[in-house]
Amino acid sequence: MARKSNADTAANPGRFKQIALTYKMTRKADPKIGLIIAGVALVTFGVFLAIGFLIGHPVYLGILGFLVAFLASAIVFGRRAERAAFGQMEGQPGAAAAVLDNVGRGWTTTPAVAMNRSQDIVHRAVGKAGIVLVAEGNPNRLKPLLAAEKKKMARIMPDVPVHDVIVGTGEGQVPLKKVRTTLLKLPRVLAGPQVTQVNDRLRAMGDLMSNMPLPKGPMPKGMRMPRGGKMR
Repeated sequence: MARKSNADTAANPGRFKQIALTYKMTRKADPKIGLIIAGVALVTFGVFLAIGFLIGHPVYLGILGFLVAFLASAIVFGRRAERAAFGQMEGQPGAAAAVLDNVGRGWTTTPAVAMNRSQDIVHRAVGKAGIVLVAEGNPNRLKPLLAAEKKKMARIMPDVPVHDVIVGTGEGQVPLKKVRTTLLKLPRVLAGPQVTQVNDRLRAMGDLMSNMPLPKGPMPKGMRMPRGGKMR
């Protein structure tokens, strides 16, 4: 019990510090966040307290109002903090990967499975909806990247559905803040064991490519690469 109490005591400063950092970050993008949270809390508490006086139980309703006010202000703070975070991430390379990491249980994400010199990136997520390719960057440059990756997935696992999502605010694109909900709304067509099999096969293919033996040192002078790209 003493160890558990000490662990909780040590964890609380970390939580408070994280909340403080989140508040500071949110205030930079939303300067009125403090007034809004205080207003929500005061109004909620005031309503419950007024009802308590009307029905003759101000103490009980006051306590209940305090708890509800705390909960309401926490919900408002969480939503505005999330909105501020997405606003700061919007347009940053790799922002979609950060969102995919928080999609939820049942999803496995692999960032930057395809990329070009202009930093247009394709990430991959695997879940019960199948394989989802999430791309961020210039839509015109992303099309060949997505096409090549979809062709690869179709060759490796022809029976698994492959979806593609382009992150952005243009026509046919998905805003960053809606990427998670978009994935969760996709129809579930795979069972849990099938998702595991897909992940294992993709992981094996990735390991196979990364572990391909490459010749060490410079190529001897006069030696040419034979047709087909394989040395004999």
